[in-house]
Amino acid sequence: GTWSMIGGAIRVDCLDWRWLPPGSPLTFHPLTIVAAVLVGAVGEILESFLSAAGARSFGAAKRGMIGAIIGGVVGALVGTVVIWIPVLGTLMGAVLGTAAGAIVGETGGGERTIRDSAKPAIGAVIGRVLGTLAKLPIAVAVWIIFAVAVFRE
Repeated sequence: GTWSMIGGAIRVDCLDWRWLPPGSPLTFHPLTIVAAVLVGAVGEILESFLSAAGARSFGAAKRGMIGAIIGGVVGALVGTVVIWIPVLGTLMGAVLGTAAGAIVGETGGGERTIRDSAKPAIGAVIGRVLGTLAKLPIAVAVWIIFAVAVFRE
C-alpha cells in the first residue's frame, strides 16, 4: 500500500501537465515525495528487522535470519503476481517466502536439518506478520502526508 501510494503520487506529478495550467506547481512537491519515501523506507526496515528478530528469538543462525529477509521479499513479490487477491496474495507470499527463506538459510550450511529449522522458521513468520502489522501506521502516515499535500496552496 505504501509504495502504491508513492507510485501514484509520482504518476500524478508526471501527468500534471495534462490538466494543470502552464506554470502551475506540481500537485506533490518533490520534497513531499522524498518525505513519503523516507517514511516508507522506515516501514520496510522495521518489517525486515522484526522478521529477522523473530527468527533469532526462535534460535535462528545468521544465515537463517538473512534467508528469512530475502525469502520474505521474494515471496511478497511472487505472491503479488501469482496469487491475484489484493493484499492477501502479497501477505501469503511474504509469509511463505519468509518461512522458506529461513529454512533454506538454516539448512544451507549443512549443520541443521529441515526439522531443526522449523522453529526458527516459525519465529521468522511471527516476526514478519508483526512487522507487516507495524507497517500499518507507516502507511497511514504516508497517506496523511499526501492528503495534506494535495490541499496545500
